[in-house]
Amino acid sequence: MKNIQLPVDEATIRSLQAGDEVRISGIMVTGRDAAHKYMSNHKPAWLKKLLAGSLIYHCGPVLLKEHGKWRITAAGPTTSIREEPYQGEVIKKFGLRGVIGKGGMGAKTLAALHEHGAVYFHAVGGAATLIAQCIEEVIDVHMLDEFGAPEAFWVIRVKDFPAVVTMDTHGTSLHDAVQARSTKKSEPLFRKVVL
Repeated sequence: MKNIQLPVDEATIRSLQAGDEVRISGIMVTGRDAAHKYMSNHKPAWLKKLLAGSLIYHCGPVLLKEHGKWRITAAGPTTSIREEPYQGEVIKKFGLRGVIGKGGMGAKTLAALHEHGAVYFHAVGGAATLIAQCIEEVIDVHMLDEFGAPEAFWVIRVKDFPAVVTMDTHGTSLHDAVQARSTKKSEPLFRKVVL
């Protein structure tokens, strides 16, 4: 188990290998479809300050507002491949050191991870309430009125957020490896069914 403290430097990220289990602590930002499109189109300077050396979490959290403060009650990862058209550029333009989500991403993002020194962290789907327990604080929220709660930029402080590196800076994607093995095993089965 490796501990990652945010913000994190490029050398630490480049030392990670696909398959490494990590615990992440520090400040990160959530962002989904609307957020990525906005980042790609507008490249806001205020967001660059928040994301430099940090992570973006593909998550649409469930929140409660109590006594004037937000609290996240569920924070499971959302499917990352939807951000594939934007992710490489977002990594480059905002100085990201990583992305957290589920299901992995494509070749464009994998190339950006290698080039700019970032990794993809896979979080466990279906564990939204457990993951929420790792969120110590909602620090701020941006674009809430414009995008709504699931799509807004939530700035959160996490402690010991569990994840696995599944795409690294060395060009390795565990998602691609699993897909290749699955295809190799399933093709003969499909041929038998068809014949």
